Amino acid sequence: MTGAIVSFSSMAVAGREVSLELDTFEIMLYRSLLGIALVLGVASVAGTLRQVRANRMGLHLVRNVSHFTGQNLWFFAITAAPLAQVFALEFSQPLWVALLAPLILAEHLNRARVFAAVTGFLGILIVARPGAEPISAGLVAAALAAIGFAGSALTTKLLTRTETITSILFWLTVMQATFGLICAGIDGSITLPSPGNWPWVGVIACAGLLAHFCLTQALSLAPATVVIPLDFARLPVIAIVGMLLYGEPLETPVFLGAAVIFAAIYLNVWNERRRRGKVVTER
Repeated sequence: MTGAIVSFSSMAVAGREVSLELDTFEIMLYRSLLGIALVLGVASVAGTLRQVRANRMGLHLVRNVSHFTGQNLWFFAITAAPLAQVFALEFSQPLWVALLAPLILAEHLNRARVFAAVTGFLGILIVARPGAEPISAGLVAAALAAIGFAGSALTTKLLTRTETITSILFWLTVMQATFGLICAGIDGSITLPSPGNWPWVGVIACAGLLAHFCLTQALSLAPATVVIPLDFARLPVIAIVGMLLYGEPLETPVFLGAAVIFAAIYLNVWNERRRRGKVVTER
């Protein structure tokens, strides 16, 4: 989880640094191209390259459109809103997963999930503070990015039932490089990173893959009820980074709203574990 926290925070700083030169589509293009090289290199060394298969391409497409949309919105949000607010709103992703799971995974929408979603939405309102100050495009983008990431998570779960992680990551990088090339070149011009920005692009590519690897490993080693509270340590870390590097204020409503979102997610995770434990006991 320490690796995940450092990786997510590094990606946010690197994304903000290169945003002065590259738009979000160009960032995604170069990140994905480097990602292809990383996936092929690691898979070759690990001997898993043969696991790449062209199966369930329709679902791969849906998953990567959802992730590409969410990631572009996230890259825009970190340039247009304080980093702490972006991360706080990003934490609403599990609540969207709980609400969308009945539609995508045919899971039951119980009262605990509904209560968690409503509580989490209140936390989002505390962070965004509509009426107290204008809702910026950055905050809207951050909130919508969480929905995109939720759709990506759910379709990834469907893919893992039949596909290997190497195949999923391969098509992730290939498809998103294609999307990035199309979207970045639609205006007839694609900017190359300057020599000084290539290291930041490298950080984005490496940190993105490493963050999700670390998070997945953490979930395989410890219960979600342990991992999720540790994941929320990203908020104070990025808030301090934002204050030190960009002079962003530490605002109480952001931490209060994030705490409400965290409570909603933790309640939902705890309830799911209790319910599944009860089902196993009854069997």
